[in-house]
Amino acid sequence: MGKWSRVAGETFLDWLAPPKGLRWIDVGCGNGAFTELLVERTAPAAIEGIDPSEAQLAFARTRHEAGIARFRAGDATALPFPDDSFDAAVMALVLFFVPDPVKGVAEMIRVVRPGGIVAVYLWDLPAGGIPHAPVGAELRAMGLNPALPPSFQISTMEALRALWQDSKFEEIDEREIVVTREFADFDALWKTFMLAPTLAPVVSGMTSADVEAIKTRVRARFPTDQAGRVTCRGMANAIKGRVPAK
Repeated sequence: MGKWSRVAGETFLDWLAPPKGLRWIDVGCGNGAFTELLVERTAPAAIEGIDPSEAQLAFARTRHEAGIARFRAGDATALPFPDDSFDAAVMALVLFFVPDPVKGVAEMIRVVRPGGIVAVYLWDLPAGGIPHAPVGAELRAMGLNPALPPSFQISTMEALRALWQDSKFEEIDEREIVVTREFADFDALWKTFMLAPTLAPVVSGMTSADVEAIKTRVRARFPTDQAGRVTCRGMANAIKGRVPAK
């Protein structure tokens, strides 16, 4: 699933078009995949990656070679930094995991200087924007309920727009990010789907007959070309704004 995130993240950064040399905070950095994109694409002056998972942070540290980023444990709703510590704050596919998105955004505003950037992007979960949404839909049709993030409804553009407006951001802008990937065949796509942590536990608990049944139903949603290749699509919503004077 990291390849999906990278494709979406590259499009997000192209749209964000930040100047070089900024001080960044990557909130919910996880295994550091988006942090590395920031290093590669933005020539940052400094980056702090924050995540509640020590295991994810340990991996992020091992993959980071540039020596620019620092990774530490922290809560998105109580960031361990003084006011105005950064020029830009981002959450990459994270805000719907924050139990209180309003507080999470308020914390990013607090630690970013006036005029700095706060931006996020999220798979549009209610609209089926996450690439493996067809599997979740078929599981629900069978009476199974793969877990959804606690704040999944914040991922609609309407919800993000309302939150950014209520937060008094200036120069608010938004865009839809559509990403596609081509796979050699359906089995290759299915293997990718089974890397999703919300789906794998549900499918692994099913009988082999039920797994084959759901694979057949999901396969029907993905027509193949003459060479047997399949194309899968994902859609995310992105929004950005500048922190007003405090």
